[in-house]
Amino acid sequence: MAELPILDLRNVGKVYELNDQRIEALRDANLVVEKGEFVCLIGASGCGKSTLLRIVAGFEPPSAGEALMWDKAIAGPAPDRGMVFQDYGLFPWLSVRQNIGFGPASRGLPKAELRVLVDRFVDMVGLTRFADAYPHQLSGGMKQRVAIARVLANDAEMVLMDEPFGALDAMTRERLQDELLDIWQRTKLTVLFVTHSIEEAIFLADRVVVMEPGPGRIASEHRIELPRPRDVSSPEFNAVRRDLSARLHSHHGKKAA
Repeated sequence: MAELPILDLRNVGKVYELNDQRIEALRDANLVVEKGEFVCLIGASGCGKSTLLRIVAGFEPPSAGEALMWDKAIAGPAPDRGMVFQDYGLFPWLSVRQNIGFGPASRGLPKAELRVLVDRFVDMVGLTRFADAYPHQLSGGMKQRVAIARVLANDAEMVLMDEPFGALDAMTRERLQDELLDIWQRTKLTVLFVTHSIEEAIFLADRVVVMEPGPGRIASEHRIELPRPRDVSSPEFNAVRRDLSARLHSHHGKKAA
């Protein structure tokens, strides 16, 4: 018997009512994600990427269709799905250690176990020297590492990332991409990652899902067969980038026409 996928979206749609207007943000989205996969969503602004992620997170219910995790309807936020935002979402009054341990502490994990757990994830994201620092004392890259560690410490099975590196400088972004892949490979997490960058999607993903607007929908999927670690300057990488870029622009071209 085949193993259930961790995520199964079936004809998912989302409609917002705004000032007596009906805005269809997402229509008939179908997506299956297997446990341990790294999937990137790309597409222009307004194509429903973040809406889809929020439905998977349980922040919003779908207006149509079903969003299932392990074949059970997603009924709201839960620790098994952790969200990492571009703006970090850290508690400014808590230290690095306290931010990372917030979820497990809230669930009543004994103090001795909590310390061991937090130390493990502080070390995993390379912030041992900054464990007692506060968010305002950290760089953007460090804050994003704390946000990732907080999700992992909360025992997430799936990490949902909404352009998490979009506000960072190029060098920090590249370093965190490498670190994220290292954590993903060590923990066997499932990652659903939203980005505007074709290069970032190809560098990170097992599979790239292209979305298009008007209303938002999934236009196509592309498995990335390049071996890891991937060299963004290699002819093979650039061939995939050209192909994916052409497909992305052809989807938008059809819509514009």
